[in-house]
Amino acid sequence: MTWKKFSGEVINSSILEEVEKTIEREYEAGNKLKVCIGTDSQVKGNTTDFATVIVFLREQKGGFMFIHQERSTQKMSIKERMLTEVQKSIETAYTLCDLLDLYDVDLEVHADINTNPQFKSNAALHEAMGYILSMGFVFKAKPEAFASSACANKMVQ
Repeated sequence: MTWKKFSGEVINSSILEEVEKTIEREYEAGNKLKVCIGTDSQVKGNTTDFATVIVFLREQKGGFMFIHQERSTQKMSIKERMLTEVQKSIETAYTLCDLLDLYDVDLEVHADINTNPQFKSNAALHEAMGYILSMGFVFKAKPEAFASSACANKMVQ
């Protein structure tokens, strides 16, 4: 799985090693961190592009992110696509959660799912929320889910 920095620079070490180096560097600089993980997707013809982001928020000092992009040709309903986004976010969160706990970094998993029933993505809200919460993660949906609806969204357009 290839991760990149926002600059496009490829991360050559494992994402776990890179996140640990990042936390240590930020703590040495005196920054308190929070991590938000989210995934968004965009259907383009017969392909679906997914982007998963790990957003590092520095308390009152902005933030930055790491990005993983992938493409699928599997045909999916809107609900399947929303739950696939959530699955990708949870896989990333699960990879990092022990490390984040070790450094006492708060973690949120963001779902690009609208809480308003008038939107199609709302069909997956209850399953997504149950999935994320049952894994022990803090869940955020739109409009609070900026990691997926703003950050990851920019990477799939």
